[in-house]
Amino acid sequence: MTEVFELRQYTLHPGKRDTLIELFEREFIEPQEACGMRVIGQFRDLDDPDRFVWFRGFPDMAQRKEALTCFYGGPVWKAHRDAANATMIDSDDVLLLRLVEGSAFPVSAPRYFLTVYSFDAPIDDAVVARVRREVPALTLLQTEPAENNYPALPVRTGEHVIVALTGEDRYAELPGCRVQHLRLEPTPGSRLR
Repeated sequence: MTEVFELRQYTLHPGKRDTLIELFEREFIEPQEACGMRVIGQFRDLDDPDRFVWFRGFPDMAQRKEALTCFYGGPVWKAHRDAANATMIDSDDVLLLRLVEGSAFPVSAPRYFLTVYSFDAPIDDAVVARVRREVPALTLLQTEPAENNYPALPVRTGEHVIVALTGEDRYAELPGCRVQHLRLEPTPGSRLR
């Protein structure tokens, strides 16, 4: 069972997104999964041709550290990291998340819309309930409070977010939070399609 998730948003050099997607889907999915991760979905941002967005999951934080150590210390990453890194300007926009109780990743949708709601204070049950009422989400995730146990890959810290993955291009403007809204198209090899 997957309990911890990473939402990863990469800013790429102009015109390099398809190069990264082809490399990612050909070389990186199976080895990550062999190390104990679950690659859940990867997407093109329909409004930014230089953004690649993807989710991966882990059973728990301890297994996250083991899986990341396995993959990034292994032969596949070493063989292809220079080619992957050459496509990227920034790969540090990463949120560490967990599912909101009662939520799950959807099986499929033709398009996905991802909204990150950033709050100034920790998220409590009342905030989750408000987002559930206002947002037609297929999946809701919230900040995983555990410390990043694999510091070689930075994650955004000190933030309090709820991430909504929906099948509709709409979102709620909620008082007291900042909103990032993305329209996403699954890549050919995405598990979410």
